[in-house]
Amino acid sequence: MSQFVVHEKQSAPEGSQRLLEQAESEFGFLPNLLGVLAESPAALKAYLQLGKIFDESSFSPAERQVAILAVSRFNGCEYCVAAHSAISGMQKVPEQAIEAIRQDRPIEDRSLEALRKFTTTVVDRRGWISEHDIAEFEEAGFDRAQVLEVILAISFKTLSNYINHFAETPLDDAFRGREWKACGQSGA
Repeated sequence: MSQFVVHEKQSAPEGSQRLLEQAESEFGFLPNLLGVLAESPAALKAYLQLGKIFDESSFSPAERQVAILAVSRFNGCEYCVAAHSAISGMQKVPEQAIEAIRQDRPIEDRSLEALRKFTTTVVDRRGWISEHDIAEFEEAGFDRAQVLEVILAISFKTLSNYINHFAETPLDDAFRGREWKACGQSGA
């Protein structure tokens, strides 16, 4: 069992309280991940800011969720895969695409599959991608700016994925029904 506290607004350090209030207002509830992050106002602020910055990327809301899910699935983050499976449905990501990512299978939609594949390749190779990898991504209709935005997605989700691994963040009720179990991950 994790020794990390899932803070409420009242128990959080002073520097996190305002951020948690804003997040609760924005999301309609306070996700447990944010309660864990609240232990460090800097970490909470970084996560929230990275999320807002990624939302400003050139990817559509559905494409952003595909990239986020691909990172989280590769990293074996049970919390984030469940949460973003639920959010993906709200963002009109086709159910086939959500399930394909969860099961590490190709997506039927060519463009979304190129995004899933490229994102996973970048994570797997820790950024050591080839010009051929970039060319394949561009052939699917993406551009060089989006190559960089994939790195942004990876940075954003790796922060939460790693924290959820060691903090053992409990899944929120809002994401129940989309639970996912990592197979073959150490610690899982």
